[in-house]
Amino acid sequence: MLKALFLDMDETLCDTLSATEKAQELMGVGIAERFEGVDGSRFAKSYVAGIYREWVGSQRQRYMSIIESQGEGAFRLQLIRDLLAEQGVKQVSGSEIKAIQDKFDDDRLNAFSFYPGIADFLLQARKLFTLVVITNGPEFSQIPKVEAVKLADYVDHIIIGGQEPEQKPSRSIFEKALKLVGCEAHEVVHVGDSLASDIVGAHNSGITSVWVQHQQPLDAELGINPSHTVLHPSEIPSLISNLHEG
Repeated sequence: MLKALFLDMDETLCDTLSATEKAQELMGVGIAERFEGVDGSRFAKSYVAGIYREWVGSQRQRYMSIIESQGEGAFRLQLIRDLLAEQGVKQVSGSEIKAIQDKFDDDRLNAFSFYPGIADFLLQARKLFTLVVITNGPEFSQIPKVEAVKLADYVDHIIIGGQEPEQKPSRSIFEKALKLVGCEAHEVVHVGDSLASDIVGAHNSGITSVWVQHQQPLDAELGINPSHTVLHPSEIPSLISNLHEG
């Protein structure tokens, strides 16, 4: 019998990609207006790649040392400074760097929301199941997003990977969720969009998985197949209903 739902947040419950794209677009326009000769679009694209850890060469060592010693916020400020320097802007005040960072965050949060129909789904599902959101990512970015959609009003528990010893796909984070709901693995379904984090993590913990595919290809090299697949978050409610009735 299905007793609990474990749910990823980004690209599963919430349209993070669209919010990030909107903030990136606005950042590019703002940078081009503020700094003459700077390619704002290139800057914004590189910034978003950077915060998603798409680093090259020596960037990993440089930025991980900042994150470990000073935190995520300091890394993102340094990233902005470095990207401006790459385009010849070397004299920028700390307050101006901070303003650029804050505007990106504000723009993304303003555009951040549930996928259509998901809020209603959560309210109805909570009458039948205990709901736990398990989201990877640093506190710096995840807590504001959780607060932006008032996620605590829709689910019973929220686990943020950046606050835990290990993130998905580690078994420890799923075991914590199982203890919170007082369920066995076979009484739970986990829904998420990442094969490597959500689906592998669920299967390693003996939990039935639902993969939100979007338009991602199934990675044969990963060697794992989701228990169930939906093409888009809009299909989650009907699948969960079928699993519950079945």
